[in-house]
Amino acid sequence: MAQEKKQVEVQLFPDGNIRVETHNIKGKQCLKYIELFESLLQAQVIDSAFTDDYYQSETVLQTSEETEVLV
Repeated sequence: MAQEKKQVEVQLFPDGNIRVETHNIKGKQCLKYIELFESLLQAQVIDSAFTDDYYQSETVLQTSEETEVLV
């Protein structure tokens, strides 16, 4: 099953307000993108709402490496 692309939608308004909305970013990972935009734009969040994606489980991939030591 193909995973949907993560997207960040940015809207700039004439009054200087900016709206940033994430799409297909599951769980709390979306907050990292919002924090990045806050930092880049030197902006402050004044209002927020969580989408359905926020309440879905994040997919976490774990890998492990095994190393064989020869003595």
